[in-house]
Amino acid sequence: MPLSRRQDLLRALPYARRYARALCGSQSSGDLLVAESLRELMAVDDPTLPPRLRLYQWISRHHAQHGAQDAKAGGMPPLARKLLLLTSLEELSVADAARVLAIAQPQAAAMLEDAHARLRSCAQTSVLIIEDEPIIAMDIEELVRQCGHTIAGVASSEEEAVRLARETRPGLILADINLGDGGDGMKAVSAILQHQDIPIIFVTAYPERLLTGDTIEPAFVITKPFEPLTLAVSTYQAVSGGVPLN
Repeated sequence: MPLSRRQDLLRALPYARRYARALCGSQSSGDLLVAESLRELMAVDDPTLPPRLRLYQWISRHHAQHGAQDAKAGGMPPLARKLLLLTSLEELSVADAARVLAIAQPQAAAMLEDAHARLRSCAQTSVLIIEDEPIIAMDIEELVRQCGHTIAGVASSEEEAVRLARETRPGLILADINLGDGGDGMKAVSAILQHQDIPIIFVTAYPERLLTGDTIEPAFVITKPFEPLTLAVSTYQAVSGGVPLN
C-alpha cells in the first residue's frame, strides 16, 4: 500500500474508533474491531474507496462476522443500526454509507427512513445532563426533549452530578468532559459508575482527543454542536446495545 494511503488510514483512526465503539457498545470490543480491520487493510491496496470509508467497511464486516452484539439490538436490524451510525455519528452521506455497507442507495435510503421512524419509540429514557455552561445546558435539555426523553436533572459540577445520579437513577447520562471550576466530567462519571450501571454518552468539541486508544476511554462520544438525530441515534445505541465505559 502506498505511503499516502497508509497515512490516510492512520488519520481516519479516531473516527473509526468512534464508529466501532458505538457499534459494539464498548471501547475494548470496538478497538479490537479497528485493529483487526487495520491489519488487513494495511496488507492490501484497494483504491475503490477512500481509506476512511474502507476502514468503516471492514469494521462493519468484522462486526457482522462476530455477531455477538446483535442480540442486544432491541428490535432494530443490525444493518439499519450501522446506517444510522454512519450517517448521523460519522456524518456520511447516504450514498457513501451505502457504499460502505455494499447495498444499493435506494435500499439504504428506505432503511434509514424506517429506522428514523423507530427511534423515538424505542429509545426513550430519563437523561441526566452534566454540563457547566447554563445556556448550553438549556440547549441540550431541549434537544433531549425533542428526542422524546425526560430530564432526570442537570448538574454543573462533579459533586452535583454524583448526588443527582444517586437521587434520580437516570437511564442515561449525557456528560460534558470539561466542567470548568466544577471539575471533570469523566471523573464524575467514574464516581457514579462505582455504584450504578448507567450508559454514558460523552459530549466534546474535540472528540479525537478521546479516541486515541491509549487509555480507558468512552464508548460513546458525540461532537459539539450536535443535531437531535445524532443524539437520538447515540442514545438508542447506548441504551439498547452498549455498556458505559469499557
